[in-house]
Amino acid sequence: MRPLAFLAAGAFGFAALGALAQAPVQGNAEAGKNKVFQCQGCHGIEGWKTAFPEVYRVPRLGGQKPAYIVAALKEYKSGARDFPTMRAMTNNLSDQDMADIAAYYGAEQPQVAANETKGEGKK
Repeated sequence: MRPLAFLAAGAFGFAALGALAQAPVQGNAEAGKNKVFQCQGCHGIEGWKTAFPEVYRVPRLGGQKPAYIVAALKEYKSGARDFPTMRAMTNNLSDQDMADIAAYYGAEQPQVAANETKGEGKK
């Protein structure tokens, strides 16, 4: 093996080991509570619909699985999910911010529509 190729292979190996050694980011719901102020304007309003760039019902985030929320935020940030507003909202979020926001929303109880609870009266 040529010295330059050997050096490059070694550097690549150390970089790969470093990536594997990094523990996944753990979310903190309490910290997330202070990071959702921008999210609440759309995702915190029952039945909210957005009008830009198209009209659709904005999903509630409370009770979603944190891993799903983190994956979605990363996809918006990278552009893999195409929605300009969410791309702008996620542009400056760190991996820790995303994990904290996901932990906050994941700790909430999912919202149940009123018509789904009819017939399940409390006695």
